[in-house]
Amino acid sequence: MLSTLAIRDMLLIAEADLTFAPGLNVLTGETGAGKSILLDSLGFVLGWRTRADLVRPGAAQGEVTAEFALPAGHAAFGVLSEAGIEGAGELILRRTVSAEGRRQAYVNDRRVAAETLRGLSDLLVELHGQGDDRGLLDPRGHRALLDAYAGHEPLLAATRAGWTALSEARKALDAEERALEDAARDADYIEHALSELDALSPAANEEPELDARRRVLRAAARIREDVAKAAEALGPEGAEGPLVQALRWLEGAAEEAEGAVDPVLDALARVLDELSTAAGAVEALLESLASDPGELDAVEERLFAIRGLARKHNVAPELLPELAEDLRARHARVTQGADEIARLTAAVGEAEAAHAEAATRVSESRRAGAARLDAAMLEQLEPLRLGRALFLTEIEPGEPGPDGADRVRFAAATNPGAPAGPLERVASGGELSRFLLALKVCLSARGEDPTLIFDEIDRGVGGATADAVGRRLRALGAEAQVLVVTHSPQVAARGGHHWRVGKVIEGGAAVTKVEPLGQAARVEEIARMLAGDTVTDAARAAARALLES
Repeated sequence: MLSTLAIRDMLLIAEADLTFAPGLNVLTGETGAGKSILLDSLGFVLGWRTRADLVRPGAAQGEVTAEFALPAGHAAFGVLSEAGIEGAGELILRRTVSAEGRRQAYVNDRRVAAETLRGLSDLLVELHGQGDDRGLLDPRGHRALLDAYAGHEPLLAATRAGWTALSEARKALDAEERALEDAARDADYIEHALSELDALSPAANEEPELDARRRVLRAAARIREDVAKAAEALGPEGAEGPLVQALRWLEGAAEEAEGAVDPVLDALARVLDELSTAAGAVEALLESLASDPGELDAVEERLFAIRGLARKHNVAPELLPELAEDLRARHARVTQGADEIARLTAAVGEAEAAHAEAATRVSESRRAGAARLDAAMLEQLEPLRLGRALFLTEIEPGEPGPDGADRVRFAAATNPGAPAGPLERVASGGELSRFLLALKVCLSARGEDPTLIFDEIDRGVGGATADAVGRRLRALGAEAQVLVVTHSPQVAARGGHHWRVGKVIEGGAAVTKVEPLGQAARVEEIARMLAGDTVTDAARAAARALLES
């Protein structure tokens, strides 16, 4: 619900603060007083397309603020969430425009783009008038209006779920068919590549292990000869032999040396012990370097085979096992693809049948709802001087989709015996407005309408017809907040809340003023609407009678 509208320095309005209420709110005033400025200002803060020269002459900036009270769970909170804005029960829109034309928009004091305002406006306000009947004239919205009236959301939810399942089944079948086609086209290549990979059977980490073993083997071949020479030099034919011989000579001399040779013998024994340890280590190293002479060739041959196959398939060597599994799966598609295609085709058929069944239930509910809507419209059109008109909700088969398989169009025949046709072709501007009002009254039980604004929807009608328009607007106000710009005293009298828009001269310039009216002021205003410039006592009495009726 629109709670307040504050306007500063917009066109002819220097300052206006309007506090709206639930129910039917009416705005009246003489032609040219500035009622359209209020709608222009509201459209501006909602991000609608508006005229360029909005700032009041002499002002640096114009500003409009609109405050809305929203119930919990309102769809506008979803728009706020997507924009990263927190929202509770209160929504404040503010938009400014400088004299140079620079515009800035805010939602709950957060700077936003005009697109965010427009996204919110679709959920907050609905404007209708003789030149703005898009909801009624655009067939693309007729099915949604009928669905809302029929109230079969669970059936629609089942249809949408069925369409999602059907879409996924079709997607799976299409993907499998394309995969089978690709696999069949490359069948010879896949078989050859798979045979090479299976013959080599590379492991995931085999290439780095082979490379390390190859380096070890190549290094062993280079150093083994030097290690063997070192072993010979340290052995009995090398350093060990002379040292042992020297030890024997000194032991022979020790008996007559009376202990003088003993230190030398001890040192020489230690040398022989260390020499023995070193010789043992060299022998062990030499033994570790011993290998199968053909191992290096075998390692290099397999290493080069793995690297060559990796280059051939343009993958890293460690990914060759994964490539083999992928090729094996593609090969299986060729050999087993027909069975999988048959299974997925059957799944698509089952999903189509389930969606068709759900769509049929929705169609049946739509036809029942259309009959109720047509009957309800006839009841509403009679008092609106359209009793000889016929309103028809036409339902035809259409392309299946998430909301079923129906095309819905509202049609009308305004003269007896004339064929029904699209509303915009068979109804005049005034008739369109009354058709729209009747439709809105029929749909108002949804309780989901945004604030409804009717801009001179009663133009061209008067007397009993205008009174019928007023009664229906008041009935509509019982279900949703309604704002009406009107020149009809019969409509104005039905309002629960009344504002008068007038033009005065201040400082030599015209200024538009908006003021709420109490009971006495309402009598005067409605009397003016009845009588014109000269308000008589008879007009005042007629105004009181209208207000009391």
